[in-house]
Formats: sequence, C-alpha cells, structure tokens
Amino acid sequence: MLNLRLICKGSTYKVYVKRFFDIVLALMLLIIFYPICLLTLIAIKLDSKGPILADVPERVGQDGKKFKMYKFRSMIVNAHYLLRTDPKFTELLEEYKKGSYKLKSDPRITRVGKFIRKHSLDEIPQLINVIKGDMSLVGPRAYYPDELENQQKKYPETQKLVKKVLSVKPGVTGLWQVSGRSEINFDKRIAIDANYVDDISLFNDINIILKTPLVMISGKGAV
Repeated sequence: MLNLRLICKGSTYKVYVKRFFDIVLALMLLIIFYPICLLTLIAIKLDSKGPILADVPERVGQDGKKFKMYKFRSMIVNAHYLLRTDPKFTELLEEYKKGSYKLKSDPRITRVGKFIRKHSLDEIPQLINVIKGDMSLVGPRAYYPDELENQQKKYPETQKLVKKVLSVKPGVTGLWQVSGRSEINFDKRIAIDANYVDDISLFNDINIILKTPLVMISGKGAV
C-alpha cells in the first residue's frame, strides 16, 4: 500500500501526482473560464489592433529549456521588441531593469490590458502550457532569458537559488504571486520560489491555488 505521505510530498508527488493534478485541474479551469476567455478576446479585438495572444519572447522553463508562453495580449503590438530597440523607450528600459523587470506605469499597456493584467486574466491561456507540459499550475515564476542573466548580475547571491528554481516547472501561480506579486524584487522573489521548491507538496499547492482567486479579484501587487 502506497504511503500517503510519499504521495502528497516528495519525488512521487513531484513526478507523478503533480502532473496528473495539473492536467485534470487545467482542463476543468479551461471549461470554467471559457466565457471569460470569450469576453476577453472580444474586448482585446475591439480595443486595439493586433493578435489576441501576446507576441512575447520565449521564457526559461525547467532545466533551462526555453518555451513559448501563451498570454492574452495586454500591450501594443511588438511591445517587448520596441522596449529594447525604440530610442523613445530608452529611459523606460532602464527603469524596467532597475525595477526587477517590472514597471508600475507602462505606456505600452492598452486600456483593456490594464484591466486584464490587474486581475490576471491575461494569464488564463497558460493553462494550455500546463496541459502541454511546459508549466505546472503551481510553481516558480517563468523568467525571460535576459531577465535571469541581468538580475543575477545585479544580485549575484541568487545564483544558487536560480539553479534550484529551474529544477522544476514554472507555474501559472506560485508562492511569490500570493505573497505580494510585482511588489517583490527579484532577490526576494527568487528566495520565495526556492523555498517553494524545497517544500513542494500537494497541501502547499492546494493552499496556493486557494489563495490565488483573492489575489486575482483584488489585483493587489499587479502592474
């Protein structure tokens, strides 16, 4: 008879149970959120020109493997490319880097984008990433490659923590998201995610998932 503790915590949970839990719950959430997704994509198309999904650079996943993250578009077209190449965004790029790759006031965000980002509706398509196996429902933040490189230079003491965080799949939600979201700088954020990796369990994942709706509704810490 399988030990319940091993199922809920440890390698058995990480490798087998967590994946089963991810697929079943992601499918359920896609069905539940279908009406919201439909309204969101209509709002995006009416508000600004461009695709429904964001055209963003690849993210760093488990073991450093890069993957395409799906998100509803909340910015102008080519927003990430323009930030790094358009001279008029030079000061904004420096502010972006100094603020742990977050901006409190971003002129690239559309009107609809402000609302869906505040309530994390732009994150819903990541459920597809979960089903594909790129992500987990609960896990560390998925970083951009240049973000990880530059932030580790800024906070060299985080290098070991980054390796630990990259040993698991990134999550749609996570411990840092329910602990302050964008109000937390990189060094504290990566430490929180490393603590999550050290103590992955079914009970901790359920606790984070149950806290996530309140964070989405309140919009606390969102940018």
